[in-house]
Amino acid sequence: MTGAEKKSTPMAGQLRDRIALVTGAGRGIGQGIATVLAFRGATVVLADIDEASAVAAAEEIAGAGGTAMAVRGDVTDQQSMNEAAAETVSRFGRIDVCVANAGVIGAPGFEERQDYVEEDWDATYAVNVKGLVHTADAVVPHMKERKSGRIVNIASHGGRAPRLGVRSLGGGIAPYSVSKAAAIQWTWTLALRLGEYKITVNVVCPGTLWTPMWEKIALVQKAADPALKDLSPREIFLQSVRERTPLGREQTPEHIGRAVAFFASDDARVITGQALNVNGGAVMN
Repeated sequence: MTGAEKKSTPMAGQLRDRIALVTGAGRGIGQGIATVLAFRGATVVLADIDEASAVAAAEEIAGAGGTAMAVRGDVTDQQSMNEAAAETVSRFGRIDVCVANAGVIGAPGFEERQDYVEEDWDATYAVNVKGLVHTADAVVPHMKERKSGRIVNIASHGGRAPRLGVRSLGGGIAPYSVSKAAAIQWTWTLALRLGEYKITVNVVCPGTLWTPMWEKIALVQKAADPALKDLSPREIFLQSVRERTPLGREQTPEHIGRAVAFFASDDARVITGQALNVNGGAVMN
């Protein structure tokens, strides 16, 4: 658990007895989400195409006092997600919360291209759009049978209103933004379909987070802009945050996890079909 989470003791029991399946949970935002859910009382199942990373993340959560299990889950493969869901139900009896987090920004090398290539469209559609569908299709029959469930999709504020400055983020950003807009539309569609079963479906739209991918983007920006030559990648990132975010603060995986925890909690039991920006005000809608 992060230091910030350890201090949040009043929320520690918020998700007690919930079983949560989180995709793309081996690192980054997914790991942050799983960590927050576990600290708040949920039993978390971390699914990732890289099962070793999911195992390591689950062990870290368990070492901090949470309850976690790792499974392999490839969101581009319906059978793989069916198996991940079935393994969760077999082990814990049910799935209360499903967080469809797995995503990509573009095909490998996108940050070095001046414009997108067809592979960027293929990669973002396969993971960011069909991946959400595969994940939902794996858990919805179980949730329908129980007439209960919380689905939280992870999109991006890149799928909301267009923003100045996104051209500097690499050629793959257009397919990425379109795929995240589709993720939001899928959330609305699913919320309409599942309301009669008392299943809520919402989406969290993260803003700007420091990741290995953003570090690559910063290096590309540094090479292209002489004004950045004396700045480290981290300094370039923080400068971008200050310039584009009213609050001037970066977001972290734990910030995204707290928003997910709200949607997964009883506090949000009458909220469905909503898209929540967690981005310091960089996009307001």
